Amino acid sequence: MASNAASPLPDGPGASATREALNDDAEAPLVGSLQTGSPQAGDPQAEQRQESVPGKRASGNSDSENVHPENRDLLLVGVHGWLLSGRLWTPLAAELAPLRQFWCPDLPGFGQRPRPRGLQASLASYGRWLAAAVRERADGRPVVLISHSLGGSIALHSARHLGGQLRGLVQIAAGGGVYQPRPFALLRRVGATVVQWRPRWLAELPGTEAIRSPLRAEARAAQGLLACSTNRGAVRQLPLITSQLAVPSLWISGSRDRVMEPRYVRHLASFTPLHRLHSLEGAGHLPMHQCPQELAQVIESWLQEDVPLSGAFPGATAANEDTTA
Repeated sequence: MASNAASPLPDGPGASATREALNDDAEAPLVGSLQTGSPQAGDPQAEQRQESVPGKRASGNSDSENVHPENRDLLLVGVHGWLLSGRLWTPLAAELAPLRQFWCPDLPGFGQRPRPRGLQASLASYGRWLAAAVRERADGRPVVLISHSLGGSIALHSARHLGGQLRGLVQIAAGGGVYQPRPFALLRRVGATVVQWRPRWLAELPGTEAIRSPLRAEARAAQGLLACSTNRGAVRQLPLITSQLAVPSLWISGSRDRVMEPRYVRHLASFTPLHRLHSLEGAGHLPMHQCPQELAQVIESWLQEDVPLSGAFPGATAANEDTTA
């Protein structure tokens, strides 16, 4: 696989990064394209059913019914980034089906999933929530986490709680581990402004599915996760957490990504020995929409070569609960 450059911040170093991320999401195809029909605007139940593609269907079919028999024991889990939702993964899920099961949940406070009372808007808390949700969904099956941008930090926090059930980690446009005071402060200010002034009423209008995720995200969850992921302690903790990974990992960057520069992806990946790097030439921050076929081929090749379904990796046991708020 082709190797490339390095690592940045949770979701970009400033206003331009935030605007690029939101603009990319606005160009995303509709979730309904994978179903027999698009959900009606404002139908939460229809949208919630589509968080798993091709997982549990609205008809009640099992996760593995339409999946290639050799791959039914492995569950892929998509972890979206800041202000987005599970629908982010729709194009990639379409490319991976019917070879793989791909569950794409909304994180609490995003998409159609409300944030439970008591769940703090922090990377550690969301990592524990994700691990519990994955264990329930997987029902004992092996799991590979596929995360994007800020979702990569959540996945790293979750990995320590999944033990031997976790068989691999794919990080897409996810890096960091370098604390940059001024860019992060600017990012927090811009992010807070975006969250405060976004026209949330647009989400209720027909035809706005492509921009619905950033409009509906809960303000406290969005601002809390952005603030947590850019504070000094959380940023400097990422390399340590990454170094504790006991499973193979694949780190993918877009050569034209201005939100998470490739050098930051390389930087964070370097802390774990069982990793591969791959650069998608010409791709930006959302390769799952820009080049889903190529991305699926890279992931599938890595799954076949590096991810065993039997046996456990040395040291792949659940770590102690992280008490960081």
